[in-house]
Amino acid sequence: MNEDIKFILDTAKEAMTNAIKHLEKQFVNIRAGKASPSMLGSVMVDYYGSQTPLSQVANVNTPDGRTITVQPWEKSMLQEIERAIMVANLGFNPMNNGETIIINVPALTEERRRDLSKQAKAEAEDAKIGIRNARKDANHDIKNLSEVSEDLQSNAELDIQTMTDNYVKKVDDIFSVKETEIMTV
Repeated sequence: MNEDIKFILDTAKEAMTNAIKHLEKQFVNIRAGKASPSMLGSVMVDYYGSQTPLSQVANVNTPDGRTITVQPWEKSMLQEIERAIMVANLGFNPMNNGETIIINVPALTEERRRDLSKQAKAEAEDAKIGIRNARKDANHDIKNLSEVSEDLQSNAELDIQTMTDNYVKKVDDIFSVKETEIMTV
């Protein structure tokens, strides 16, 4: 196989893999009703003037499926952490008991589950668009190779299409698992 074609295929594969990784990151942020420390992953706390991730100023745990506890390493940070959780607009109502912050994760209503499922479907579609864009770019790059025979070009395009189909199927599989997780009460 021509080195240029191999490079183009590798680049396309990397772009498609990144689309899947991004989708998985986005799906972590879509909560399915069960408490998880990752739900607070986007919370940034004002730690002595600099925005710091919550996980770097406190211990975040889930003692059960409906509760998240945040134990700051410095008691003076309690109010700041509580404020940061409110500002993050995650729909949580943190309670401060003087030592830890306790967050009760409410059960999801049927309507909220449907909304989250739609959000997950939109993220999956974005991932598919990223994969198709990688295919389009790779096909464009292959067509622009002048010193490669038409047979090699068409074989490379078939390889890219096969790769695209496989990655789109992965997206569908990941979405299916997430949708089941969201809709399960």
